[in-house]
Amino acid sequence: MIAKGSKSFAAASRLFDRTTRERVWLLYAWCRACDDIADEQDLGGELGTTPGAAADERLAQIRRLTDLAMAGMPTGNPSFDALGVVASECGLTRAMAEDVIDGFALDAADWTPRGEADLLRYCFHVAGAVGVMMAVVMGVAPDDTDTLDRACDLGLAFQLGNIARDVAEDDRGGRCYLPAEWLAEADIPPGEQLRPCYRAALAGVAQRLAALAADYEASARVGAARLGYRQRWAILSAAGIYGAIARKVALGGPRVWDNRVHTSRNEKIAHVLRAGLRALVRPAPAPHPRWSRTSLKALVSAEAADRHQA
Repeated sequence: MIAKGSKSFAAASRLFDRTTRERVWLLYAWCRACDDIADEQDLGGELGTTPGAAADERLAQIRRLTDLAMAGMPTGNPSFDALGVVASECGLTRAMAEDVIDGFALDAADWTPRGEADLLRYCFHVAGAVGVMMAVVMGVAPDDTDTLDRACDLGLAFQLGNIARDVAEDDRGGRCYLPAEWLAEADIPPGEQLRPCYRAALAGVAQRLAALAADYEASARVGAARLGYRQRWAILSAAGIYGAIARKVALGGPRVWDNRVHTSRNEKIAHVLRAGLRALVRPAPAPHPRWSRTSLKALVSAEAADRHQA
């Protein structure tokens, strides 16, 4: 699944020791399966378009199978069984899994971000929360708040780059993850971001996403320095490969969405080699960006409390 679903992460994951690598693959299998169920995909690719109640049914299926897996029961789906195995071995919790599933719930509700905080809240659920689970799989203690925050930051960086790259693909699936406030500031009308007359302005929005991703990547490198060497090497390789995608989009100009941006095999090898050297050097200090895991979870809790009162 990982070889077909994410060539970038598959390349980086081979740098882990065997036990960590296999646990990471088990967790990836669950993430990939949830994503495919939610978006009617097959190992990624074009988004499905079935609306309404069908999306809610798919979300209910994800929750039901995840509940069974976390309870240590067979699910009938190998990818969810994989979650049960890695959760029991590493201490992953239902709350961690629910943070990820909440991102699929946002998509099922046809949610779109209003501002930067909304954007990063979504990125937390669909990628940052996965980073937290991956960090625990690598042995980070559940009470090591700062390191888990920085693991989340790497997921946020990855997702921001994905959003910048996938503007056209998301548009074909009826979705837009670009904040409405950013589009308004760029004088791009809602739903028209890919029209030729707005492409130059859209390129500016992509550059803004890439700059934000770079801030989160810098923060994540500080956390990666606390891992063992092979884990550090794998994480820095993934950071370099995904970061390169965001930078390519930022430099690609108005026509960058005509073809899907990717890194070549040779580029991946170069990032892996470079990461091996970087893993030997202490990274420069970097503060947490404004919206870290702790602040985003506080935002989510506050919004939940407001809805309950309403």
